[in-house]
Amino acid sequence: MIKLLLLVALLLVSGCSILGSGRDIPEVKPVEVVTVAKKAPMYHPPLPNNIDSVPVEWTVLNPELMQDYLDDLNEGNAPTNVWYALTTKGYENLSTNMAEVKRYLRQVISILKYYREIDNEEQDEDK
Repeated sequence: MIKLLLLVALLLVSGCSILGSGRDIPEVKPVEVVTVAKKAPMYHPPLPNNIDSVPVEWTVLNPELMQDYLDDLNEGNAPTNVWYALTTKGYENLSTNMAEVKRYLRQVISILKYYREIDNEEQDEDK
């Protein structure tokens, strides 16, 4: 009886492998791996806010205005103002500095526009 149980257990474990299979094993096609290199999108920082200038009141002191101020000051009616003065050379230097700031800003904006155009062209090619 034990021999019969062992034989049945052996047949159950081996299953149909003893008899063979009428099916053919299908061919497996090799997997093709394709790597697509795609550049990360370029970051475009936003342009800075526009400059909101505050109006400045300029007073040009000539001898007549200065004498009026000194007379009012001696009478005690003059406001206590602080006066700043620039020499002609100092004003030229200030003007040159402001021109340099404008030049720098124009160049930075043109560089930003250049990189944005390149990125737009690359995005159009990818589509």
